[in-house]
Amino acid sequence: MPAILGAASVMTAQDLAPLRPPAVPLVACDPYFSIWSPQDRLTDGATTHWTGKSNRLECGVKIDGTAYQVMGKPAQGPPPLPQTGLEVLPTRTIYQFSGGGVALRLTFMTPALPDDLEVLSRPVTYVTCDAVATDGKPHSLTLDFSASGEIAVNTPNQAVRTEAVNDVDGLSVLRVGSVMQNVLAKAGDDVRIDWGYLYLAAPKAAVSEAVTLPQPGVDGPGSKAVLGMTFDFGKVGTENVSRWLMLAYDDLFSIQYMKSNLRPYWRRNGWEAADLLKASAKDYEVLGKRCAAFDEELSADLRKAGGEAYARIGALAYRQCFAAGKFVADAKGQPLQFCKENHSNGCISTSDVFYPMAPQFLFLSPTLTKSFLVPFMNYAASPRWRFPFAPHDLGTYPHANGQRYGGGERTEENQMPVEESGNLLLLFGALAQMEGNADFAGLYWPQLTQWADYLKAKGFDPENQLCTDDFAGHLAHNVNLSAKAICALGAYGKLCAMRGDQAKADATTKLAKDFAARWVKEADEGDHFRLAFDRQASWSQKYNLVWDRILGLGLFPDEVRSKEMAFYRKSQNKYGLPLDNRKDYTKLDWVLWTATLTQNREDFDALVAPVLRFIQETPDRSPLTDWYETKSGRKVGFTARPVIGGVFLQMLYQKDAWQKHAARDRTKASGWAPMPQDGAARQ
Repeated sequence: MPAILGAASVMTAQDLAPLRPPAVPLVACDPYFSIWSPQDRLTDGATTHWTGKSNRLECGVKIDGTAYQVMGKPAQGPPPLPQTGLEVLPTRTIYQFSGGGVALRLTFMTPALPDDLEVLSRPVTYVTCDAVATDGKPHSLTLDFSASGEIAVNTPNQAVRTEAVNDVDGLSVLRVGSVMQNVLAKAGDDVRIDWGYLYLAAPKAAVSEAVTLPQPGVDGPGSKAVLGMTFDFGKVGTENVSRWLMLAYDDLFSIQYMKSNLRPYWRRNGWEAADLLKASAKDYEVLGKRCAAFDEELSADLRKAGGEAYARIGALAYRQCFAAGKFVADAKGQPLQFCKENHSNGCISTSDVFYPMAPQFLFLSPTLTKSFLVPFMNYAASPRWRFPFAPHDLGTYPHANGQRYGGGERTEENQMPVEESGNLLLLFGALAQMEGNADFAGLYWPQLTQWADYLKAKGFDPENQLCTDDFAGHLAHNVNLSAKAICALGAYGKLCAMRGDQAKADATTKLAKDFAARWVKEADEGDHFRLAFDRQASWSQKYNLVWDRILGLGLFPDEVRSKEMAFYRKSQNKYGLPLDNRKDYTKLDWVLWTATLTQNREDFDALVAPVLRFIQETPDRSPLTDWYETKSGRKVGFTARPVIGGVFLQMLYQKDAWQKHAARDRTKASGWAPMPQDGAARQ
């Protein structure tokens, strides 16, 4: 695919204000183990779970006997050590502090390395503190780090039990977990985990004291429980002194899929928490180097493809996308990934959520992309699913036992037939392009063919249906949804050709081209194209058109994209391009898709710059929302959703970049069962 064309001024880091995320990722492993700092400085307030509930991590230092706060804000406590810098990279968040003659660097590293699922699936975040004297004099330094027991419960009053774990060689280990241990009992959106165990671990030689509150064996509410460790740096001089620790969460079982409880992927070969901690400690130095190299390379790729503003958005989105899902192992040890529809209803494996999420996965790893398609497609292929179109979801996280949205699997009411069927055909087409073959599509060919047939009959002029933007309500004759169906048929035609069925490929491609020609005429509104075929003086973002160029379908003329882009550029508000003419709100992921349509750098920059402005200035302090007001910069809804991975759509035009990542895939999983496990048809 071509790189972005057209001349544009190059925006560098020096040209932009320092990054001020709405919330800063600290621990970003999965929907339950996800801790953020929703303020400018790490000492401005307590750290929280992505839902906004308290998940306190605290850190303080003593420099020559004088106490300073570094993380968290106790009701009564020492003054904060002045924060001098913040950098958010794909796998690391780095804070800088300076005071008392010492400079501190606090690094939170979650090794979300896409080519290594062994590491990516580990629920571990490393916290490293580096210290160096700034005045040439030696200074004594100790550091206290603590984690609250509320991280291991849904509500702070739930009873927990702390423990010192003494059988992990070379490590000082503390843990806390709920007393009840109701594994996988709860499902929902605004809920936190209350089973499994939170671990705080560090090399024994570096820990001068390790304590728990309450004492081991004494139960108490999670909000009062603390795991704490003290680290003595000795005398800090002009050479760097470093100490590190690990935060880990063993959830025992992660997902219930068709009534079977599945282990996290890292546990698939019988590992226990001790094995996880020992392996993670052993890998600390190597992973530090790998994460630094990955961050540098990915940031450079993002910068090359879309400039400094784009690189910043991509870095902030990266961990959020992975942290909204969980990698587990099926009965054969193959990886399955289940994403959570955070803060929009709690559904699991939602197809109109993993559709916008998919660019991050497609860009980085075909294997990771397959891992979230397999459980969805196995359900769609089972006798449970009776409709001629694709499902919407698999249930409510962490229970993937069958669709819940819109009346579930027993009624056609409030489904998204064109939306979901188009989503799956497009994703299978994109995956086949990344791999150079359609072998994976062959596992589910009857379903893909059925959905293509549905789109042939219903896709060009959609009935009064919901689309992924369901918050806007039902809409008949949706022009953007029609574009999705047309591109999806083009993708199906491409899959047919790759599978050797040229006759069907030719017929489907011809139909898609005929539909596209009709679309251009019937949706035309002079200087742009309509929101709905029957609505004059209307408009909408046509983000679904991106696949025409990415997949090389050749369905729509370039003039369509150019005309739309010119209209978009004059229709923007301070914080971005509205979704359509009905409201001033927008979707961050869709704006980043729309920005790529012409592959002209000036167009791209024009649409991306207001999005970065929103990120910098929104008064709502939470992990990135994807639904916000373009005039006020206020969040409408949706927090910490995986759809933010959609900002990587621009990278799918960069063939050299995505081929590089595909070649590095260490997992190479290929043994998924094409049909569901026995339990899938029982319920």
